[in-house]
Amino acid sequence: MEYFFTCPYCWQEISVVLDTSVKNQTYVEDCEVCCRPIEVRYSIANDEVAEFEASVLE
Repeated sequence: MEYFFTCPYCWQEISVVLDTSVKNQTYVEDCEVCCRPIEVRYSIANDEVAEFEASVLE
């Protein structure tokens, strides 16, 4: 599932592809605009995104 969000560094809207077969996941994805690392956390419920957080990697 493609999911759109705002990069916490450059504030551009970007997208990631979320694996909905994994109910809870945390991983690092580079911004497609500024190339900085973003920590992505999400949870899936009923095949929809229940929670999503994109934060600066510390």
